[in-house]
This record gives sequence, structure tokens and C-alpha cells, in this order.
Amino acid sequence: MRRILIVGAGQGGLQLGLSLLDEGYDVTMMSARTPEEIRAGRVMSTQCMFAPALHLERDRGLNLWEEVAPQIVAQRLTVSDPPGTAAFGFVGRWDEYGQSVDQRVKMAGWLELFESKGGNAVYHSVMTSDLEGLSALYDLTIIAAGKGELVDLFDRDPSRSPYDRPQRMLSCIYLHGMTPMPEYPEPHVRISAFPGIGELLYMPGYTNSGPCDIVLWEAIPDGPLDCWQDRPNPQAHLERMLDLMRRYAPWEHERFVDAEPTDARCVLYGGYAPVVRRPVGRLSETASVLGMADVVVANDPVTGQGSNNAARCADVYLRSILDRGDRPFDRDWMQQTFDAYWAHAQYGTAYTNMMLGPLPEHVQRVLATAAQNPTVARRFAMGYTDPADFRHWIMDADKADAYLASVAADTSAP
Repeated sequence: MRRILIVGAGQGGLQLGLSLLDEGYDVTMMSARTPEEIRAGRVMSTQCMFAPALHLERDRGLNLWEEVAPQIVAQRLTVSDPPGTAAFGFVGRWDEYGQSVDQRVKMAGWLELFESKGGNAVYHSVMTSDLEGLSALYDLTIIAAGKGELVDLFDRDPSRSPYDRPQRMLSCIYLHGMTPMPEYPEPHVRISAFPGIGELLYMPGYTNSGPCDIVLWEAIPDGPLDCWQDRPNPQAHLERMLDLMRRYAPWEHERFVDAEPTDARCVLYGGYAPVVRRPVGRLSETASVLGMADVVVANDPVTGQGSNNAARCADVYLRSILDRGDRPFDRDWMQQTFDAYWAHAQYGTAYTNMMLGPLPEHVQRVLATAAQNPTVARRFAMGYTDPADFRHWIMDADKADAYLASVAADTSAP
């Protein structure tokens, strides 16, 4: 029985660890916190899992909250110009629903499931100096902890990392009591874009206390939305959020006037430079570890790809491990395994990086057309569930214009 060590108990690491257990592998999972500490801790992310990622969880029997989490059916975009005034907007409906489960709920539950299935859970932080000795005890060591000193084992890939500093400063809060939009009451993601300033994202979710509402501010550094350096407590965050909504997104303000924080640790602040790292971390001439998920591909959350990428990474790595059989997990295999994941992740990464900068003129044309044409609105929304489609139109000005022309021709046909 092959022995696998996974350091980091997030979406990617736990999904992979649980899947390997079911395939008969001896798996050790190292987590810096116990399930009880995770549940009682601070929120860790926003996360909207689109249908393809949910299918991966469902196929492995990991969809433990599917019956209780809101089913998110669509995506709304509102573009503001000037701030406080909605210039245009549209809704694109997805073919299948997405869901958002607070990672405090999911990771705690998955860790408990991992132990119940016979996995070896070790609750202890890991330093780089510990790894060479640890890795000698296993056939393969995977680093799935996207924060802390372990990521320094993996060199930044400058050819795939156009930014060397955060492009957005992030602030998030989980709430109860949002009022649904009368004109579209079904659960849906809402994005309000303020050109040159940042974005406001909303999604329905599920937390320790039941269904909830998640609000994420994406502030361009040093702009008017970059006002969270003091890291206010949840009630102060809510008050500041309402003031910003009143000024920049009044269409959202009225939805949240009766909202309340879900708990005392329901806020999160930060910012990081989007980065792609090389997947093989060398501990010595003979010992190496493989990075996964946010360790190797960390995108800004503005396009919601992070948890979806992690789920896909876990699936790709699982299949590569199974296909390897009894052969060694050498550095060439590690690189090839990452390359198979990058074949998918490259598209979401390219799209996210584009959306962080000033919107190209052809993208502005796409969005303006989507406000008038449901076919374009739907394709735009569906691209978030499968960013590979974006390369066929929105990532290239000529392809985008050709697509818009074809849609216009179909509309005008008798």
C-alpha cells in the first residue's frame, strides 16, 4: 500500500486525501487546526463552487451539504458609471446550479470524515525544516497549504505571473438577513463593477448557523474602496459596508439594511499578488515535494475560480497518482502531473488576470452587448463555470467581434 502525505487541509488537499483513502492508499493529512478549531475560527474565503466542481465532489461522495446549501442559479453583472449610478446590467443563467459552503463548515466536516474513514490526521503545523525527514517516510509528499513559509519552496514562474503585487485589497463579511431582489428572487451571484475603483461581489452561502449572505469588496489599492486597513469588527464592518453601498451601489444598499453578522469571526481582510509557481519543491538532491491548488496557482477571487481550481487540481492529481501504479513519484512525474492541471487552470488564470486590469475595449463591447442580448449574457455567465470557452471569444478582440457579429446576424435574421 502506497503511503501519501498531504500537508494542508483545504479544498484541494482534503478532496484528494479522501479520494485516495477510497482507492486504498495509506494517507496522512497534516492540518494546523482541529475540526473544532476550524469551526470556531475566522472565515477563510469566499467560494462559489460551479457545477463542474460540484460534480467532482458528488462523484466522490463529498457533497455533504448539497441538500441544505442554497442552489445558486445565475450570475448578475451591473456596471457603474459614474459611481452610484448603474450604467447597464444583465443576468446570465447557468445550466446547472452552483453552491457556496463556508470552508469552516466544509473543512471541519471533511476532516472528521477523513478520520472516520481510517485516515491518519495529524494536527500540527509543519515547518520547511521538518519536511525532508517527513517526506522520507512516504512515497509522495504533497503541499496543499497555500499560505505560510512552505510556499517559499516553490519558485514563482514569471512567464505566467504578470503581477508582482496585489491588484485588489479584499474585505469579506458573512451576514444573515439580506432581502432578495424582487425582480429576481432566486439565489444568484451579483457583481457590481466600478471601473477604476474595484468590485462588489455578493453570493448566497451556507455557514455554521445555516443559509447566509456573503459580501466581498475588491478594492483597487489606494482607491476609495481600499479603506479596511484597520480591520474593523463585524458590526463596524457592516456599518462601513452600508455606507459604501449607499454611495457606490445604492441598488445593493436597500437589500442589506436589515442584515446582521453571522458570528463574531465572520470577517476577513487581506490581499495577495496573483501568482503561478513551479510545482516541484526541492528539499535536497534526492527529495522533492509536489505543490497543489493555491500553492501553485493562486488567482485573485474576482472571478471566483479558486475553489473550483482546487477541486479540479485534486481530481487531476488523483488520476495521475492512480495511473502511476507502483512506479516512483519522481520529479518528471510531478511536473507532468502539474502540466495536466495547468492545461485547465491556464484559462481561468488568463481571464482573471485580464479582468484585474483596465477592461479592453472589446470586453467592454461584449458586456454592453450582453445587456441587450440574452445569448451573449448566458455565454458570459457560463464562461465562469468553464473558463476554457473564453479563449474562443472574449480573450481575443478579433474573435470577440466576430462572435458579436454572428450573434447580431442571428438576431436580425427573419
